[in-house]
Amino acid sequence: MTEALNGSLKRLKTDYIDLYQLHWPERNTNMFGRLGYEHAENKEWNQFENILEHLDKFIKEGKIRYIGLSNETPWGVTKCLELAKNKKLARMMSVQNPYSLLNRTYEVGLAEISIREKIGLLAYSPLASGFLTGKYRNNQLPKNSRLERDGEFWTRYNKPNTSKAVDAYFEISKKHNLNFAQMSLKFCEIQPFITSVIIGATKMDQLKTDIESVNIKLSKEVIKEINEVQKVYPNPCP
Repeated sequence: MTEALNGSLKRLKTDYIDLYQLHWPERNTNMFGRLGYEHAENKEWNQFENILEHLDKFIKEGKIRYIGLSNETPWGVTKCLELAKNKKLARMMSVQNPYSLLNRTYEVGLAEISIREKIGLLAYSPLASGFLTGKYRNNQLPKNSRLERDGEFWTRYNKPNTSKAVDAYFEISKKHNLNFAQMSLKFCEIQPFITSVIIGATKMDQLKTDIESVNIKLSKEVIKEINEVQKVYPNPCP
């Protein structure tokens, strides 16, 4: 871990990292909508306490300021927080997990943890890799888009109800004269368990559209209609 961190600092040409996040669980656990959890008691993985001790050392050395988790489960988050408190080690400050209109599974168990323990969600894929901008509606496949370039990688969105849910959300934005991408981003932003929404853009106009989402408002009617779609097509792309 020390070698990897020092390598990152060198590549980034910096003396410290503001937020250092663990990418995903090393242990055997379910991610990306997988069901049928299979426990592997004998599988070797670095225990949380060892990881926290190393991270705590890096913080004391000034190489890292804050630490966080990514793609983590409720058990993983609470275990890290428990150990940090009991062992007086560095505390996880963030959780970077997927959250969007097509995947609201974070609300099931992690949302309460985020609020009660003040470990906010940094929501990634809030536009579901472009599906929630409408760019792939009606079987469109824009050239050089993520789906056109790396379609086999984005199989998490190749689900039976994806297009139905996307169309339903698009109709809500159209009905209320809202930009579809901005409506999708704003819904994430206003959730009380979210600290920040991670956006990405390949063109300047996309970036401007995304940033402008902070200035729009979603009425109670819009939120109600969004929640109705969620009831019909619950988390089609977990």
